Amino acid sequence: MSEATGEKLPEVEAWNRLVGLLSKRDWLVVGWVLAIKLLLFVFGAKSYQILENHRAPSAHAWLEIWNRWDASHYLQVAQTGYKLKDVLVYPLFPWLTRFFAQVTGDYLVGALMLSGVASIAAAILLQRLVQLDYPAPIALRAVWFFLIFPTSYFLHVGYTESLFLALALGCILAARTERWWLAGILGALSSMTRANGLALIPVLAIEAAHQYLAIKRWRWRWLWITILPAGFGVYLLVNSHFAGSAFAFWGTRKAMFYTSPAWPWHGIRELIGNLHRLPSQGEMVGAQELYFVALGLVCTVVSWIKLRPLYAAWMTVNWLGIASLTFIQSAPRYSLTMFPIFILFALWSANRFWNAVITVWSLLFLALFTSLYVRGWWAF
Repeated sequence: MSEATGEKLPEVEAWNRLVGLLSKRDWLVVGWVLAIKLLLFVFGAKSYQILENHRAPSAHAWLEIWNRWDASHYLQVAQTGYKLKDVLVYPLFPWLTRFFAQVTGDYLVGALMLSGVASIAAAILLQRLVQLDYPAPIALRAVWFFLIFPTSYFLHVGYTESLFLALALGCILAARTERWWLAGILGALSSMTRANGLALIPVLAIEAAHQYLAIKRWRWRWLWITILPAGFGVYLLVNSHFAGSAFAFWGTRKAMFYTSPAWPWHGIRELIGNLHRLPSQGEMVGAQELYFVALGLVCTVVSWIKLRPLYAAWMTVNWLGIASLTFIQSAPRYSLTMFPIFILFALWSANRFWNAVITVWSLLFLALFTSLYVRGWWAF
């Protein structure tokens, strides 16, 4: 406020408007995200130092321990652009990483900042979405279980999870609140981020049908659903430009991961066979994959009974996308995007016993998987 005039300064007014956009519960969620992010990064650094018996020489080197597996691949595309082998990478995340890198002056910092902003948006949107159907305490518990899920560290590193969830949750929230133009745009951006963005097409169609049954009247705004494939179309253009074929990704994926579509029991049978590998491999590419496939299946079935139809549809399409392969991989990470799981966790946690069980399980395995990830070991 200016002492001479008693008027608020422009920057103060801008800050007050920004604060006013978020409710007290939104700010609580922001606090949770930032606190968990800080604790996770500190825990990762301490875990790395103890288990590797090594100190990173600089602050930037401590960030490098989070640049593992696919994260380094996304970063390379952001830095140098697409090459033939990069056609599996959907374009929106590396393009936005490049933008954030221009702001921060560093590509890795830019990727982490992008994921940080998107993780905050995803948590707020999940809270608002759940609150359309349930009381505030359940909405907050859903966010809590989302943020401490065993593979939630992917929300904070240079992976697509946080951006994809922010866009998908925003799309569904827009549809639920009948802002279908926004749902269409966010859905198109989702399908430019990950393949399962296309799952929003049947999900929004089911929501439109649900709304039609409620009002018994056609609304032309539902046709915004038709623009959802546009984002995937951009991805096909990237494939065509850099690999000579719009569907080059299909052959590349099959050659790199030795997997192809199959009935779920084929992949599950393979996971059971993986239990007999060496103990560490048997646990990570056998048991843990199998546990999360089972968790997804159980929650998918329950969602058709307990939740709104569009949530059950989202669970079904995503679970089938995870399990309908000859070689199931990264089910624990992909389960993070099956966000209705956290609504069910929130409902079950009304019972103190299940609240304690879900919380302790989440935190213990979040710590275990994070420790493996920062060391460069396979952690989905």
